[in-house]
Amino acid sequence: MNIVGISYRRTVTGFACILSFVICILACGKREGSHAEGLKIAFMADVHLHDIHGTFSDTGYRGVQNPVTGKYNTIRTMGAQLRSTRLFNENYFAFKAALDDAAKRGVSYVVLPGDFSDDGQPLNVRAVRKLLDFYTQQHDISFFAITGNHDPVRPFAMPSGKLDFLGEAGQEQAIVSQLDLAPQNNSTQLPPIVTAEIQNMGYEGILAELKNFGFSPSVDYHYWETPFSEYDLDTYTYNKALESAILENRMYTVYSGIALPDASYLVEPVEGLWLLALDGNVYIPKKELAEEPSSPNYYGSASIGYNQVLTHKKHLIPWVKKTMALAKTQGKMVIAFSHYPMIDFNDDTSLELSEVFGKNTFQLHRVPQESVAQGFAEAGLKIHFGGHMHINDTGVRTTKLGNTLVNVQVPSLAAYSPAYKIATIKTKNEIEVETIRMDSVQNYKELFPLYEMEHAYLTNTSTQNIWNSNILLSETYRDFTQWHLRELVRLRFLPQDWPDRFINELLSLSGAELFAVSQMDSGTFTQNAALDLDDLSQTLTEVMKENQSLPWDQLQSWKVFDLVFDFYKVRNADELALADIDQDRLQQYVLVLNAFQANESQGPQKWMGNLGRIFGKMLNGKPSDHFMIDMENGQVIQLNEERPRDFKPDISLN
Repeated sequence: MNIVGISYRRTVTGFACILSFVICILACGKREGSHAEGLKIAFMADVHLHDIHGTFSDTGYRGVQNPVTGKYNTIRTMGAQLRSTRLFNENYFAFKAALDDAAKRGVSYVVLPGDFSDDGQPLNVRAVRKLLDFYTQQHDISFFAITGNHDPVRPFAMPSGKLDFLGEAGQEQAIVSQLDLAPQNNSTQLPPIVTAEIQNMGYEGILAELKNFGFSPSVDYHYWETPFSEYDLDTYTYNKALESAILENRMYTVYSGIALPDASYLVEPVEGLWLLALDGNVYIPKKELAEEPSSPNYYGSASIGYNQVLTHKKHLIPWVKKTMALAKTQGKMVIAFSHYPMIDFNDDTSLELSEVFGKNTFQLHRVPQESVAQGFAEAGLKIHFGGHMHINDTGVRTTKLGNTLVNVQVPSLAAYSPAYKIATIKTKNEIEVETIRMDSVQNYKELFPLYEMEHAYLTNTSTQNIWNSNILLSETYRDFTQWHLRELVRLRFLPQDWPDRFINELLSLSGAELFAVSQMDSGTFTQNAALDLDDLSQTLTEVMKENQSLPWDQLQSWKVFDLVFDFYKVRNADELALADIDQDRLQQYVLVLNAFQANESQGPQKWMGNLGRIFGKMLNGKPSDHFMIDMENGQVIQLNEERPRDFKPDISLN
């Protein structure tokens, strides 16, 4: 009996040892392997969600009634939208359409790289949370967000508001969190609405509202940490992670005695995949202000991004380096995302843009320094998805040690060209990136009757620089965003960034006349001499006789404004713009601009030649529509062969 008992115990013990060994092997293999292959991750940047149906809990204001739907809407004016780099209202519909589209495509995770709200207001952050909750419950999508400069606007909550909501009869309506923020003693305006729902939330409020979307750990995650966590993979527990997620445990010192929050985190939602969320917001204290460090007024905006991370958030790159080294030993794939770009987003034309237009134009202060890309690449980071600029672009940098970083700029759903990215993990070293254009968006015209009311009011009051009502004839959401960009160029970009002489003398010329300018003698159109229209007409006649093979009818069919508008399309949307620009027209642009480059004159002619070089580089950047990222070899491989690159005119001069 004892012998049998001993034998039985030995058998059980032996089996247990074998079982433990097998489990260990499986566990080790699981740690080094990956369950992420085939996984689809959507990146939706700069949603800027504003709740157009939002109501305020502390006031009876309902918004303005839509005469067609009968609904009450709390929206911004069309005039405000067309002077901003983003839409305020229609992106509400676009975000829902993009989420529906992602669900149909089998997307498992949706990443929001910052500016998910309009300006971090309770009204809008709450709307973000409700929308993400719905798609989590109905479509089993997991969301991972990181903060942008619009959420929060400052590290702490602050009074705020907007003066350009749409009110009764098409007038502007001020909605503010404090009465003193509204225009004073103006009897011609509607009485302001005061509500706490429109203030700007700080980190504490936003992270509490959106804690379920990556900002705090979940029992479903395999791992979660912040740059300040004191545990590691072997000592990790969910309770330790919860403690690490508390805001007071996520502070860094920006200056001696001044500590600010950092929302960065690392999460492993599925075995083998690490999502690295980097909070690039840096709020530098304004030491000259007689404010307390706890006051939001004490800090500047975080819109510059990684250039200030290098100087004031020095813990981030060492944390990335530590993470990448650990990922290599553990066999983890790391995909980083943040709000800000890590590489020049202008197809490496930023220096030339500065020389041609001036250093304070084209938002060039937001271009990351080369040391940003080199620093993160040297830390081992291989792929990063960013937003902030509402631009579609791909940038690549390789260090002297051979480390390559690929920065994928995710376009905004609230601007031209509206789109999001899907990254499909193919192998442990390959990620396929596809750009999904949101051409069609259901209900995007729902607010048009309200805009008609606004336009009628502006017309009746003889307001200057009224927006073009043809935008309300848009057939698709894509068309609508094109009109948004067109009006933005006319009402803001041209007056703000382009030389007065270009606007006054060249903007209204036809393509044929612009070509004639490129052929004028150097003394007839210089830095100081005005463009002589009679001389221009004579030059055009002579050039047309000498170059009869050129498509003069087509060159006369477009204006220089069309070239400028299409230039912005390419800058903003890169390859996505090619579907909206006639290929023959594009060849003509290049033909004319190349003619300026061949002219060695100074002044406006040389300026146009430099513009041509910038345009050419933008037309020949890295693939940005559909491509494969080979992280092992540091390559970006074009997958969409339908869209030609290398735009060189096939028309030559005699």
